Amino acid sequence: MIFADNCIKKQLRNVYFITGTPCGGKTTVSRALGKKYGIPVYDIDEQFPHHQAMSDPESQPNMNRRFKDADEFFGRSVAEYKQWLIDNLREQTDFIILDLIKLSQNGPVICDCHLTMDEISRLSDSSHAAFMITDPTDLVETYCDRPDHQDFSDYLHSASDYEAAKRTVTETLYSLNMTNYKAIKESEFFWVERDTTCSVDDTVALVEEHFGWRPLKNFEIRKVEKDTEFAAEFLSYVENCSWVEVRDHLAGLVRGWQFSDWETMFAAVEDGKIVGMASALKTDYYPLPEITPWVSSIFVSESHRGLRISGKLIDYANEYLRGLGFRQSYIPSEYVGLYEHYGYHYVKEIENYGGYTDHLYVKEI
Repeated sequence: MIFADNCIKKQLRNVYFITGTPCGGKTTVSRALGKKYGIPVYDIDEQFPHHQAMSDPESQPNMNRRFKDADEFFGRSVAEYKQWLIDNLREQTDFIILDLIKLSQNGPVICDCHLTMDEISRLSDSSHAAFMITDPTDLVETYCDRPDHQDFSDYLHSASDYEAAKRTVTETLYSLNMTNYKAIKESEFFWVERDTTCSVDDTVALVEEHFGWRPLKNFEIRKVEKDTEFAAEFLSYVENCSWVEVRDHLAGLVRGWQFSDWETMFAAVEDGKIVGMASALKTDYYPLPEITPWVSSIFVSESHRGLRISGKLIDYANEYLRGLGFRQSYIPSEYVGLYEHYGYHYVKEIENYGGYTDHLYVKEI
């Protein structure tokens, strides 16, 4: 079965690819970002043994090719070695895609990989990819000096003619990466060339800026209280937000405070400025009085998207509802695959008062 690229991209929209040339700093930056933001890092090299165990010789012949020793492995021509590496990645990519779809359903994932620009274009877009590169003229010494490549270094040194084996690896890596190295620097993709004068923190800052990530400063979520100064400020935010389809309706609810009992609105605030909102309601824009409570009106200003504020709003609303004794909440959406990332599960299709079909999701809280 072959899936269209747009289907794959939609499923992988929570994946951030850090790729490039060998020794460009992919793994260092991936792990630093993962630790800083609490995002899981998926290393395709670490996953290769697992994928190899699931593969079979007929469908993945290159992944299943065995070599009796280092002399046979490094005794191939540069062209043969290069093509084998390309075909290995091509065969493994199916396993990688399936893993990433599963892992990214509930939030962002960083993929530490060595995918090319063409492969990234098929799976994602430039805003979700960072290329870490270095001149591939002589990579072997640098590559083998790394602790995580010790097994490869030992294997290379086990060859009867180490220098010949080293030349094969050097020429193969150069042939495989020099064209990509030059093309990346001339492309629309974001790239950072390894520079010993640039610290890891400096490099990480460049990548997180490209991804639109940054730590939130003085961030809080506040429950909007009726007839307060903050409620007036919140009303102004609603009236001027870019969600044109519903802002007038929401503004009317807030202006007349058409909420009963525990119903309310929540505001996401950074540095004293409202940047997002959500609501907890008994009923929503659907003739379904038997279904309650609803988490709805989830919106984040364009300037603050990509900072996981939607998830924080949903979590806050659910904590509020849990405190009231509810054990599940519902979210409506016209989209499929969005609220699954926040732990919600599809229930059924529902029709709103406008006659349009949406999707209903539920979560145990």
